[in-house]
Amino acid sequence: MTITVKYFASMRDKMGRGEDVVAVDGMTSMTVEDVWKKVNNGAGLPQNTLIAVNMEYTDGQHAVKDGDELAFFPPVTGG
Repeated sequence: MTITVKYFASMRDKMGRGEDVVAVDGMTSMTVEDVWKKVNNGAGLPQNTLIAVNMEYTDGQHAVKDGDELAFFPPVTGG
């Protein structure tokens, strides 16, 4: 399974890159949160992170499939 992971705004700065391509062998199912942990050395998904899969907002428990594009956005702030 191959998944594209994109980071935006301050998350891009924190990650030091804008995109990862994750190849996973042998797993039959993964959630968005599982993918996040894979690209972040096991760290949990930051609270209030906005998540999109294939340009549709979702949550960390969404099941991903081969070819999906995940996007992570920091919480919106300001007034």
